[in-house]
Amino acid sequence: MSKLRVEKLQELMKQEASQIILRELKDPRIGFVTVTQVEMTGDLREAKIYVSLMGSEEQAAECLAGLNSSLGFVRRELGQRIRLRFTPQISFAVDKSLDYSEHINELLRDIKKDEGHE
Repeated sequence: MSKLRVEKLQELMKQEASQIILRELKDPRIGFVTVTQVEMTGDLREAKIYVSLMGSEEQAAECLAGLNSSLGFVRRELGQRIRLRFTPQISFAVDKSLDYSEHINELLRDIKKDEGHE
């Protein structure tokens, strides 16, 4: 499969998954969720949807459980919206990059503050 086609499908799947989660899912456990990235295998059989979850650790775990319980619905909706020969198996994964970048910014602020006092 061409790399360009896989990248286009990843972007399309990211947009559609975001719309489905935002508008279609009615599970009360699912709070504020942002789809940050989708990674698909080269044969388009599997897709991992990375999500950023807001709230405490307990709320994030509950939200991820709600997302995982809706996997079948999300996969069916993606299959109807994106015309492919095979609808990929999907899974959700928590994207920790935003937390990591916040941690790095905090460290840089601390360094800057320490340099200013010396």
